[in-house]
Amino acid sequence: MEFNYRCSTCRAVYDIAPQLTVCPVCSQHQQKDQPLTGVLEVELHGPLTMPFAAVDMLPVEPVYFPPIPVGNTPLWEPENLRRSSGFQHLFIKDDGSNPTASFKDRASFLVSAAATKFNIPDIALASTGNAGSSMAGIGAAAGQRITLFLPKSAPRAKLVQALQYGATVHRVNGNYDMAYDISLEFSKIKGGMNRNTAYNPLTIEGKKTVSLELFKQLGRAPDILFVAVGDGCILAGVYKGFRDLQQLDLIPSIPRIIGVQAETSNALFRAFTTGKFEKQPASTVADSICVDVPRNGIHALAQVKRFNGEMMTVSDNEIIEAQTSLAGSTGLFAEPAGAAAFAGFLKAAPGLDPDAVIVVLSTGNGLKDSASAALGIEVPETLIDSVEDII
Repeated sequence: MEFNYRCSTCRAVYDIAPQLTVCPVCSQHQQKDQPLTGVLEVELHGPLTMPFAAVDMLPVEPVYFPPIPVGNTPLWEPENLRRSSGFQHLFIKDDGSNPTASFKDRASFLVSAAATKFNIPDIALASTGNAGSSMAGIGAAAGQRITLFLPKSAPRAKLVQALQYGATVHRVNGNYDMAYDISLEFSKIKGGMNRNTAYNPLTIEGKKTVSLELFKQLGRAPDILFVAVGDGCILAGVYKGFRDLQQLDLIPSIPRIIGVQAETSNALFRAFTTGKFEKQPASTVADSICVDVPRNGIHALAQVKRFNGEMMTVSDNEIIEAQTSLAGSTGLFAEPAGAAAFAGFLKAAPGLDPDAVIVVLSTGNGLKDSASAALGIEVPETLIDSVEDII
């Protein structure tokens, strides 16, 4: 297959090159405190040899990918949930089983491969935690140097994980949006590749592989898919995968995709409702989807509207309750962002067709943020000396 970049705004076509991030024309009109203008997408051409692997639909040759097993994550069939909810075709895609325990490995895997192909040993990025620890782990397997900018609120487990992988970590005295801006400035001065979500087109492209896997695991596209949304990059990646499958005549239509945001970090939901992005301070227990300005907001929202998707919100209490419910009924311990998608399903369930094939995308392992998980349970404080103390 052959690949190129196409601007999602002006539709200009560009060759894929490591120094090219956002559209050089549209990005000149970038406004402060607004999502990125001129986000680039990878466009594919040519026939696909069947049967195919996800890597066959990516714009970097397999030889450049690092030796770490990203993707091919399990699709759970939660029997207890199916019985209790009445949805007999409910599935959970467990991306917390990726090597660094998060969905973000899909993007890091492709970014790392591209850096290897173009002989770039240094990669920098900002992250609330998962993308950073992911890039650090994938970079360790590839022998690359990773520089990470984390907001001061990032969960300690994700900070420790990135340091274990050998990344250089800078803690920013501010939020994710501040870390994002500092990381871009760092890359402009120091060079190398920047992995920032949406700014690097390969982040969206790598994330599309989850849709390709769902197609192969189900033998079809799902009817409905729930995905937690922060920056909008995963949402766009999910759409991109199904769009590629439709382009290749492998599926007849794009599934109904429902993006789920926290009530207190809901920029995309607000823009979906009002038609404009307005910056508001964000705070939520689901740190992975906590952003003031959704960098891929314009691009992601355009696809939600084009393919009749939806945006909804859930409260932090609903997220924590969903996290506990999911773990207690299935054995899957998801971090709050992954549980947000399940909370969305629970909230929307009364209006859904019980015969629909529904997938809930769980994006990270709960051990990534045990402090938040503790909010939904009662930790025993009393110590016992013998069995008689409890009988």
